[in-house]
Amino acid sequence: MSKKIPELYIATDVEADGPIPGPYSMLALGMAVVGKPELRFYTEVQPISDNFVPEALKVSNLDRQRLLEQAPNAREAMDAAARWINSLRKIGRPVFLAAPAVWDGMFVHWYFINFTGKSPFGQTGSGIDLRSYWMGLRGSEWVETRKGKIKYELGINELPHTHHAGEDSLELATIFEVVLKGNSRINDLK
Repeated sequence: MSKKIPELYIATDVEADGPIPGPYSMLALGMAVVGKPELRFYTEVQPISDNFVPEALKVSNLDRQRLLEQAPNAREAMDAAARWINSLRKIGRPVFLAAPAVWDGMFVHWYFINFTGKSPFGQTGSGIDLRSYWMGLRGSEWVETRKGKIKYELGINELPHTHHAGEDSLELATIFEVVLKGNSRINDLK
């Protein structure tokens, strides 16, 4: 009988300078393994186009000019990310996690396919969406699934949301770990 390989939930956060990949750029990528806060990855990424939405840049506070001069190009950044994800396979099977998965997953999957030829998260790049998971768990409406609301309901007040992809991926990993543990706070919410 073969031993079952555990799933490793890879909490992922992206900072970008516009609403979609291609015409706009992913500027930073952060990942953290749920339940293993020491297993983290962060990279900034050179912009791939001249297009950007000024309001999007204000959210992340990233400097496009500095990224153009100092950050790894998209291929280097995504190769490093894929190597990191694939290195985790010795301890488990990586599963993408984001909140919302549509936003972060769109950028991550597009960048992996476009710059490395394949995604270490699989052909479809699919994974877990915290908001949908919470909605199913709680029987709530979508509007009640914002990360801030979930943190409030779980009593997780010490985790800031900074719009730094590395920090925000760790925030997401921590939230999902509490959700998965079936913490008594969750049972009290029902």
